[in-house]
Amino acid sequence: MFWRMITKTLIRQKGKMFMIAFTVILGVSLSTAMMNVMLGVGDKVNRELKVYGANITVRHKDAALMGDLYGLTEGQGVNDKFLHEEDILKLKSIFWGFNILDFAPMLDGTARLEGVGDVSVVGTWPEKHAVLSTGEDLHTGLKSLRTWWEISGEWLTEDDNNAVMIGHLLASQNNIHAGDDIVLNGKTFRVKGIYNDGGQADGKILMTLPAVQELTNLPGKVSSIEVSALTTPDNDLARKAAQDPRSLSPDEYETWYCTAYVSAICHQIQEVIRDGVAKPVRQVAESEGTILNKTTLLMILITILSSIGSALAISNLITASVIERSQELGLLKALGAYNWQIAALVLVEVMMTGLIGGILGYFLGIGFAQIIGQTVFGSYIEIARMVILIVAVILFLVTLAGSIPAIRYLMALKPTEVLHGK
Repeated sequence: MFWRMITKTLIRQKGKMFMIAFTVILGVSLSTAMMNVMLGVGDKVNRELKVYGANITVRHKDAALMGDLYGLTEGQGVNDKFLHEEDILKLKSIFWGFNILDFAPMLDGTARLEGVGDVSVVGTWPEKHAVLSTGEDLHTGLKSLRTWWEISGEWLTEDDNNAVMIGHLLASQNNIHAGDDIVLNGKTFRVKGIYNDGGQADGKILMTLPAVQELTNLPGKVSSIEVSALTTPDNDLARKAAQDPRSLSPDEYETWYCTAYVSAICHQIQEVIRDGVAKPVRQVAESEGTILNKTTLLMILITILSSIGSALAISNLITASVIERSQELGLLKALGAYNWQIAALVLVEVMMTGLIGGILGYFLGIGFAQIIGQTVFGSYIEIARMVILIVAVILFLVTLAGSIPAIRYLMALKPTEVLHGK
């Protein structure tokens, strides 16, 4: 009898039940899309922000100390301490090696440009292709870290040891163009391109690392390493560890070490780079964390607001349905049905309708998530299984909350009044 009454109600009031299901579909689809994007957006946001360059720099510990104490930078008396080029590929061997997307060594030096005088030169890996001991193919270099550069001409390649790129400022001051030849320390180099950095680098000459090592007589040495890594926004644990990892308890240390905090990645880099000190570029690292946190907060707010809106809409629809059926429900009361039995009848009807709407809304939400992923990030959003449980809980709570006004109306319903048409 109970299920027969529910079936007949669903058929008889199919219009209102359809509207309830449609409201649930909209709310669940939006919640599903937002939560999948929220859970899968971290790495994608970080990857988008990589266009702003490296977020970690590695220098020799003595050079870094001089910089911290006296504010000195390269070219001001701190260039006599170097890292070892052979250690650079070890960056991919750390625990969070897969989070390190790109890196490039930098060797700063000075050379005499014929007709101009002493100029700053920088040696790097414009591009680097290697096969690691793990069998992984490595493709990295400064070209991946300087995506914002405006290039007139071409980028250097890995084997362009007899070519250079010149900063826009230095080139314009000395009327140098792509395709020209210049002489550095008595050796002729081809100008392959002019780059516009918008900063101090515009007054320098960019060369391959072997070329600068030869000019400066520093084989196998580098001044610093720029690293671009995917990181997790800092929290209290990360900030505590950044001050002194030794202050952490064993459990805290394990949690911190196994989480992609920028401080944890820096710590692991220092374990493989001899005499190296890795430090985050705070402007970039903090911007990544701030943007990711605000994006996550936005997704949560949209989910909460959509749930509240769905609950209000369901409440109005259910209350209207109960008022329309007041004589039927009043008759049930007059025949001896308890309040909880009638409330269970209405709740089961609504829950069944909500379940159907929730299933349809979930799959529609997955589609919305993929549209957002393709439109904003150019890739698919990975579906998180935990979203199913979260959506189920939200659906239950929203439907229950929306049913409360109708249940209260049922509790106060007096059979004698409704059966007499009052």
